[in-house]
Amino acid sequence: MPKKILTGIIVSNKMLKTAVVEVESIKEHPKYKRRFKVHKRYKAQLDSNDFQVGDRVLIQECRPLSRDKKWKVIKKV
Repeated sequence: MPKKILTGIIVSNKMLKTAVVEVESIKEHPKYKRRFKVHKRYKAQLDSNDFQVGDRVLIQECRPLSRDKKWKVIKKV
């Protein structure tokens, strides 16, 4: 099974080797067919600290690294 890759913006990098990445997606209401934006935050592993708040990055799914960290930052877009 291939690993998921998402694009998001770094919201926080105050933790050691961890960044909070906010991913935005568009959903459609099942009855009214109106589209709206949905935001979700993921904690992702940082191998190097050259990422700043506001950077657009790619995150990839990986094995669980902690209780709520199951993603890692691949690269800056």
